[in-house]
Amino acid sequence: MDAQTRRDRFEQLAPGLIEPLRRFLARRTDAATADDVLADTLLVCWRRLDELPEEPLPWAYGVARNCLANAERGARRQRRVAAKIAVVDPPTETTPGPVEDDEQVAEALARLRPDDAELLRLWAWEQLTPAEIATVLDITPNAASIRLHRARQKLGDELRKTGGGSGHEESREEGRTT
Repeated sequence: MDAQTRRDRFEQLAPGLIEPLRRFLARRTDAATADDVLADTLLVCWRRLDELPEEPLPWAYGVARNCLANAERGARRQRRVAAKIAVVDPPTETTPGPVEDDEQVAEALARLRPDDAELLRLWAWEQLTPAEIATVLDITPNAASIRLHRARQKLGDELRKTGGGSGHEESREEGRTT
């Protein structure tokens, strides 16, 4: 099918899909997400135009359902990342200020080498595995794993220096007599 024929076919089908899909999505999510998912759904319909059945609406509902699930997963990931960022690196104009432990983590991260801090952020904020971090940093997975281990140790050392380590070490110290 040539490009003009594809375009003509899509332009014939799309008007019959848009409003039913819009209503379908509006009953399941907020307006902004519905609009985004509708656009994604139409894009899939365009890309897979040759696979559309004779009656395309039920098929398009299935596509919309999958696109909505993807959008919801993405929104959940964004909320988790935002929550982690707010804990580790809170905005400067927050009220009330972050709790003491969060400030200590942010300060400890700031004292690390930038490469180590970035490695920890990729691991904690982006929830990347060492293999995925290796791809981002263009290093081997083994090197990423070793660097991550060392960076975590350095962060722990920094936290212990400022009294931000876990209570485990502190409780051992309290038991000693001099």
